[in-house]
Amino acid sequence: MIPRNEHPNPQFERESWESLNGKWEFEIDKSVSGKARKLFEAEHLSGEIIVPFCPESALSGVGETDFLNSVWYKREITINDKSKRIILHIGACDYFTTVYVNGKEVGTHKGGYTSFEFDITDFVQIGSNMVVINATDDCRTGLQPSGKQSPQYDSYGCYYTRTTGIWQSVWLEYVPETHIKSTKFYPDAANGKIEILALVEGQADFVATAFYAGKEVGKATAKTFGNEARVTIELSEVHLWGLGDGKLYDLELSYGDDRVKSYFGLRNVQLEGKKFMLNGKSVFQRTVLDQGFYPDGLYTAPTEEAMIADIQMGLDAGFNGARLHEKVFEPRFLYHCDRMGYMVWGEYANWGLDHTELHALPTFLREWQEAVERDFNHPSIIGWCPFNETWDIDDRKQNDEVIELVYRATKAMDKTRPCIDTSGNFHVATDIFDYHDYLQDVTEFKEYLKKIENEDVIIDQTERMDRYKGRQIYKGEAIFCSEYGGIKWDVEDDEKAWGYGNAPKTQEEFFERYEGLTDAILKCPKIMGFCYTQLYDIEQERNGLYTYDRKPKFDMKIFKEINSKKAAIEE
Repeated sequence: MIPRNEHPNPQFERESWESLNGKWEFEIDKSVSGKARKLFEAEHLSGEIIVPFCPESALSGVGETDFLNSVWYKREITINDKSKRIILHIGACDYFTTVYVNGKEVGTHKGGYTSFEFDITDFVQIGSNMVVINATDDCRTGLQPSGKQSPQYDSYGCYYTRTTGIWQSVWLEYVPETHIKSTKFYPDAANGKIEILALVEGQADFVATAFYAGKEVGKATAKTFGNEARVTIELSEVHLWGLGDGKLYDLELSYGDDRVKSYFGLRNVQLEGKKFMLNGKSVFQRTVLDQGFYPDGLYTAPTEEAMIADIQMGLDAGFNGARLHEKVFEPRFLYHCDRMGYMVWGEYANWGLDHTELHALPTFLREWQEAVERDFNHPSIIGWCPFNETWDIDDRKQNDEVIELVYRATKAMDKTRPCIDTSGNFHVATDIFDYHDYLQDVTEFKEYLKKIENEDVIIDQTERMDRYKGRQIYKGEAIFCSEYGGIKWDVEDDEKAWGYGNAPKTQEEFFERYEGLTDAILKCPKIMGFCYTQLYDIEQERNGLYTYDRKPKFDMKIFKEINSKKAAIEE
């Protein structure tokens, strides 16, 4: 049975594709000498691995959790027809990837979190062919984003087991010479239509047909100009994407002989004063931190059902969305967020990259732009947040130009969503002034919120530390408490367990603290949302509402009742 055999990208799906997940030959290249030793021409590698699971994970069959600076993969593929272009897709591979086919280098990709592809048509022959993939990775250099992957040998605090190499699906796709390269969707909920911008190859008519519940509800055709086609579909039925119910439209796109299946959600988001508006209605963001780790697969969900279950866990606890934190989640996960009406923040794994020097900009910006471009069409993504907590590094402050330029590039790519420059600290240019507050004392927590309500000052954990005072200035933006809580509750009573502040001694004390903190945010008329830390435990971090293996620690109905209370800003 092929693991994770579903189509990796439901927003851009052709019938002619082939999963390459499953057993590959594999070798750990400890000395990073594999290229010199010409492993790309080797008859065999020394071991085996199950793709798409990283070698640190149990599901990979390798389970090596030491630092892996270089790894190699090899697999035979069979090509029966070269009448179409043959595209090799890699969902994600951490960090620097080189692909070889039949001993020849096809191309490279830099970045551990975004999808990429290579046209291998000219490198393959009819019959048997060998694909070799090399990934080099070092999260200790400060030169690459690595998110919550531990820079130390062991996991500690809020850093966890590393991920090296392939960790999302690998597949082949067979594409006509005249074809659709990519699409961008611009839904217009107020006027019941959608504009589609397509990049194309070759000459043909571009045709887009929309369906709702199997019924055709709109169609548009356009001649191409250069490599671009643009159409607007006037929808005969208007079904708005909403919380808890995505109400997705299906799309059929054609260009010459090329056929692509896709979908979209009809929704618009905007900020109106301090309110977050979804389809013209003030919606309070009752979100939760989801870091996308799994006990057996680490960065990779063991099954599609596991991804769906994570979203449902959030909904069961009364959350209407999540910060997808310090990681770019796979398109299949985002599809289910789209389908289930679960609003999420698109983020990047900026930790690990030294943001104090200008040289961080070309590295980060290229990778971040790939993420924004890939995920632009997902209706569940209601905002972007490229950086998180850009603390000082060896007493060096963040380079404000890096933060601001990434923010401005994001806004240039997408004017339809708000963007937070760096979550928590230190804001330079932002649409939303978000802050993190892990105070565990409810009374003190309320006092700070009162200052926010009176707009005396925006206080957060940075302002309470003398060395950081004055580093960010509130300019009247919408306000988002984008991390709070983190209440430790360890069902295993593990002495190595970690969480924020002092842990409650009883479940009753836990509920009282959770309700006190959450009510205080809900009652503040200047705050547009909260994000509770976090949905489930990860390794030694035990502040989830669920355990790492996704068992509920408490009765989720209690949290649903608390989280569902009407917020003051929604009045």
